[in-house]
Amino acid sequence: MKSSPGLRLLSQGMLLVVAASSATVSLAVELQKVEVYKSPTCGCCTLWVEHMKKSGFGVVVHDVRDVTPFRERFGVPDAMASCHTAVVGGYAIEGHVPAEDVKRLLREKPKAAGIAVPGMVQGSPGMEQGRGRDPYSVVIFRAGGANSIFARH
Repeated sequence: MKSSPGLRLLSQGMLLVVAASSATVSLAVELQKVEVYKSPTCGCCTLWVEHMKKSGFGVVVHDVRDVTPFRERFGVPDAMASCHTAVVGGYAIEGHVPAEDVKRLLREKPKAAGIAVPGMVQGSPGMEQGRGRDPYSVVIFRAGGANSIFARH
């Protein structure tokens, strides 16, 4: 079967669209990979990793003796510290941040170093214990030291 020049051009255009779509999907998948630095013995960190996986993220876990150097490397202020540090899409994620907030961060792409749930708040993802649930905020922090509330739970 012989194709017409118009059909060939359409096919090439379709190929271009498919290639562009494929690159977009690759980029989206790459942004969804979360690198987590945590203690090998921390159960709540393991539960947070499971929360992220169930929410559609690919997770790579690095079990480390001390999270502090990674927290410092990724620009997490001491006041935002928690038990694990993660990186996704160029942002630091500190502590038990809900996956929905990480997805919002990646969607909105604010100028920030990252987001955090300081401490270990009962009821946050990975910290569910019985029926107890404390209210908490997810804080967005910037390289210059400014921070503000990103979400309330």
